[in-house]
Amino acid sequence: KEISCLSVFAQPGAAGLPNQDVGNDSAILHYQTVCVLFPHTAVLASRWYSHGKQETDEEFDARWVTYFNKPDIDAWELRKGMNTLIGYDLVPEPKILEAALRACRRLNDLASAIRILEAVKEKAGPHKDIYPYVIQELRPTLDELGISTPEDLGIDKV
Repeated sequence: KEISCLSVFAQPGAAGLPNQDVGNDSAILHYQTVCVLFPHTAVLASRWYSHGKQETDEEFDARWVTYFNKPDIDAWELRKGMNTLIGYDLVPEPKILEAALRACRRLNDLASAIRILEAVKEKAGPHKDIYPYVIQELRPTLDELGISTPEDLGIDKV
């Protein structure tokens, strides 16, 4: 089994380790001792993530649309949701982004709406066809809500 260890540089005597000089051979023992403490945690963590029902793409999309469609969503929840969503290894579907943009409009938060579009462009990365597709799909919603894209505002060149 593969175990990842953190390289931790602690001052002598820190974290309950014996008071030793960092420069001598015993510092390696400190590193090894720290690594030996982590395998049980790593095994437990992998067990926690290995069970449970796998969420389908449709369920994932529905969960996020429902989240952003909450009528009482506040600015903090909007930002937290977008930070979490952008943290995933995917570009959000246009229907999720539409719900998020509508939440921005309900909160009168134009800056967050533009940040969402910038984040989508960044997430698309080298795939140059994804962002134009998303904008094409969102264009009716953007027009309805009066939201300009970063390109429309000229801030994409910065």
